[in-house]
Parts: sequence; C-alpha cells; structure tokens
Amino acid sequence: MNNERIYQVLQGPVFSEKAQVLGDTAGVQVFKVALNANKLEIKKAVEQLFGVEVVKVNTTITKGKTKRFGKTLGRRSDVKKAYVTLKAGQDVEMADLGDTAENAAE
Repeated sequence: MNNERIYQVLQGPVFSEKAQVLGDTAGVQVFKVALNANKLEIKKAVEQLFGVEVVKVNTTITKGKTKRFGKTLGRRSDVKKAYVTLKAGQDVEMADLGDTAENAAE
C-alpha cells in the first residue's frame, strides 16, 4: 500500500469520551476512515503508519443527519469509524492536543 492511499484511508483519530475509555481499558484506538476503505486496508494502514500490530478491526457507518439551514434542508456527511484493537502492550503515539492548548494559553 502506497503512502498516498494510507492517508486517504486514515482521515484522523476520533476524540470522544467513548474512544478515550476504549483506549484506556481495552487497547482500542478509534479512527475516522474513508467510506470506501475495507478492514484489510485499515489494518495495513495503521500497521505501516504507526508501526504497531493490529489484532482486529471493527467498522461502523454513521449516517448523516438531516439539518435545516433557515428554509433550506441540508444533510451532513456519512462517517465511517474504525475501532482498531492493538496487540497487548502496544499503543499509538499521537500528538497530545491538550498540552499544546495549555502551552499556547501561557
């Protein structure tokens, strides 16, 4: 898998309370991925990009909500999330955004 496809498949991490709890307790990392990405591509992309061993990948597609913008109706985009279970003792190193926000405030 080439680098361009890796960055197309993995669109970024999901920062939510559920993702935080899963990461701390079960060793599961949650990523926002492309709608056309399959589990094998997601597994290879995480292994190549972060240098970790992936045990399994679960995916879910969240349908976009219909929202109103004044008189017109619009629709939010569908989102596909991948729940990536890593081998015990391994972790994905990502930038800690909380520290940079605190440093910028000082």
